[in-house]
Amino acid sequence: MFEPCINQAAGLQALALQHAVRLIAMASHGRQQGELPLLWGLCARWIDMDLSVAVLDGHAFESAANPGLADLLDNPLSRFAEDAGKDARLVLPAAVGLQRLGPTDLLSGSLNDVFKDYDIVLIYADASALATLLKDTNLAPLLVMPPTQDAALSAYIALKHLLLQGHLHPTVANIVPDNRATPSRLETPSAMNLMHCATTFLGYRVTPHTVIASSEPGRSHGDLAHLALQLLENALPLQQARRERLH
Repeated sequence: MFEPCINQAAGLQALALQHAVRLIAMASHGRQQGELPLLWGLCARWIDMDLSVAVLDGHAFESAANPGLADLLDNPLSRFAEDAGKDARLVLPAAVGLQRLGPTDLLSGSLNDVFKDYDIVLIYADASALATLLKDTNLAPLLVMPPTQDAALSAYIALKHLLLQGHLHPTVANIVPDNRATPSRLETPSAMNLMHCATTFLGYRVTPHTVIASSEPGRSHGDLAHLALQLLENALPLQQARRERLH
């Protein structure tokens, strides 16, 4: 008989069995072309773990033709809410709905009640919006550093918003093109600039999580799986947060 395998994911798999809706956030800083591939890659890794994901897109506005978070908040028991719980990955426009929420709403169980059939709720929105929405929640939003030289400034501004306005300590993902990745050098110039500015001007040390971007099947899966586990481990359990608030 095989012995039980104890690995890095064992504790997280046990948590998943208890089914609590877990909140994860990704902070955008105007680099969606470099952010979205990582977002979808992470969703794929969670789905591989048999976890369902609802993505709330703070860049897309709800409409009558394309209902989203605002509609679910207005009527959680609507037919739309029932249909929303059928797919392993759900993407909803959420710009209006997120503007109506704040830390108090998150901890009171608003999202937990609406997305109770999902394992993960991922909010993808501008860093300034997340700083307000998640202030003092101890969540670590993901901040993506694409491998372009002009991304360092926007990433630094986003980091500053999260740290100073939201009191949040983000997880930084440094995307390294496969043709630049060597065992001795995994930092891109943009990531090094971000680390330097964060230390010099904010007194904050950034330790990026490296994700090698490769077109080769499976080349990036290990990095993505490790990052997916880290984000899940640091996610905010909405049920637990609600219970703590009630007590």
